[in-house]
Amino acid sequence: MEKLDIKLIAFDLDDTLLNDERQISDENVAALRECARKGIYIVLCSGRAEDAILPFVRRLEIAGSQAGRFIIAINGCSIFDLHKRQQIFCRLVESDVLTRTNEIAESWGLTSEVYTADTIYYKEENYWTRLDIELCGLKGVVVPDYDDFIKKGFTKMLIPGEPEVLQKLQKVLRAEFGERAVIFTSKPYFLEILPPDCGKGEAVTWLANELDIPIEKTMGFGDSMNDESLIKMAGYGVAMLNGLEEIKKIADFVTEKNNNDSGVADFIKKHIL
Repeated sequence: MEKLDIKLIAFDLDDTLLNDERQISDENVAALRECARKGIYIVLCSGRAEDAILPFVRRLEIAGSQAGRFIIAINGCSIFDLHKRQQIFCRLVESDVLTRTNEIAESWGLTSEVYTADTIYYKEENYWTRLDIELCGLKGVVVPDYDDFIKKGFTKMLIPGEPEVLQKLQKVLRAEFGERAVIFTSKPYFLEILPPDCGKGEAVTWLANELDIPIEKTMGFGDSMNDESLIKMAGYGVAMLNGLEEIKKIADFVTEKNNNDSGVADFIKKHIL
C-alpha cells in the first residue's frame, strides 16, 4: 500500500484515541511515538480544556520534542504551546450570546457551565456538573454571581442534560443565534456553544499555516459531530469504525478497527508508517 506523506496528525480523544476506559492503548502510544520520531507533528485535539488534556500528553511522552509541542483544546477555540507554556490562539463566545443562552437554558430548567484551562464554573452543583468534572478531570467552582461572571466572555459554554431535551434546545439556540455561534452536541448529554468560524478543523488549518505545513499534508482522526470540521478540513479525514454514520460519510477513510482495538494505530501502521 502506498504510504501517505503526512506532516501533522490531529487526534480527537474520546472514542477515537481513547478506549472506552478513557485510556490510550500501548499500541496507540507506540504508533504515535514512532510518528513523532519521524518528525510528524502529533496534536491532541479535544473538546476538553487544556489541563484535562495534559494527562494524555504525559502518557505519550513526546511533549519535549518539537513534534509533540502543541495541543488543541475546547474544540478548536484554544491552541497551547507546551514549550512556551502559553496559549497562542484563542477565540471567545461573545458575552451577550453567553448571557442569552444561559437565560434560555434556565427557562428550560437547565443549567450552563463555562470553562477556563483548569476550571469549570457554574451557578450550582448538580448531577451533571459532577459528571462533567469526573469526565474531564478539572476543578469545579460554584460562582454565586454567575450571571455577571459570564459577561466577560469564555471559549465555551456547555449545557448538560437529557439527550432528547438537548436536541430540541439545540434547534432553538441555532435559530436564535444563526452564525453568531457554533452549536452542537459533543456527547448526547452535552450541548456546546462555541465562537463562530471556530472548530477543530479551523484550529488545525491555523496551526499548519503557522508551521508552514501544506494543509494537504495534514490528517485528522475523529468520531463525532464536534470532529466534523476536522474531518472536512484536514488534508485527510479519518473516521473511526465506531464513529457516527454522518462522520463516516464525509471522511476520506474509515478505520478497520474501533477505538477499543487500537483503530488509530492500525490505520497509521498501514497508511503512514
